[in-house]
Amino acid sequence: MAAPEPRQTVQIRDVHKSFGSFDVLTGLTLNFVDDAITTVLGPSGTGKSVLLKHIVGLLEPDQGEIIVFGQNIWNITERERQEIRKRFGVLFQDGALFGSMNIFDNVAFPLRKHTDKRESEIREIVMSRLDEVGLTRAVSKTPGEVSGGMKKRAGFARALVLNPSVVMFDEPDSGLDPVRTSLLNDLILKVHAEHGGTYVLVTHDIRTARKVSDYVGVLWKGKLIHYGETEEAFNSDMPFVRQFLSGSSAGPLGMD
Repeated sequence: MAAPEPRQTVQIRDVHKSFGSFDVLTGLTLNFVDDAITTVLGPSGTGKSVLLKHIVGLLEPDQGEIIVFGQNIWNITERERQEIRKRFGVLFQDGALFGSMNIFDNVAFPLRKHTDKRESEIREIVMSRLDEVGLTRAVSKTPGEVSGGMKKRAGFARALVLNPSVVMFDEPDSGLDPVRTSLLNDLILKVHAEHGGTYVLVTHDIRTARKVSDYVGVLWKGKLIHYGETEEAFNSDMPFVRQFLSGSSAGPLGMD
């Protein structure tokens, strides 16, 4: 008997997106495997962050379909899209924390905005998530009082408080030194192992991709040119994939 096909909560079907005369996505098709960590790699300007915004329904494609939890999210109402967004967690590049709130209130914000939970319940959830990311001693500090790595961890905790089915990371290693990047990667792996979920990372960091990924997708010129298990990607014979993942100057990718 053949093995069952992997479940796919997030499916991108022939998506095109342009901004003025600049074509960003030019027929992108990508199905993310559930309960796995997929890293999306590619040169700057190739549409990685634009892809994330399409998945959460912040951008509408010019052509194609975004299927999330079995629904084309542009064939439903805005209220229905908002309900779907509650099932996502997102860690932005800088953590996107509110500067006027302390760490506890930043992490509690989605619970207070989107649920009717009592403060006692909220405190229990928030402290549990902060404990997971090692920030229980920083609850009263503001974002301006903590390091970049701590901001990332606080953003990660906030992304998890609604128990999302899908967690997306937009360059989580941006601005971090190699040691703190490695520690953040360890944390991503630890939390995923404990809770599962479909994780999607966008990054330029090849070491991050190799360390955390179950699957790797490579974008170039608005299309997916490779998708597969991590070792398959790093052993690819495709000239662009081989060049990009090795960081070589020799190959089809130049300075333009």
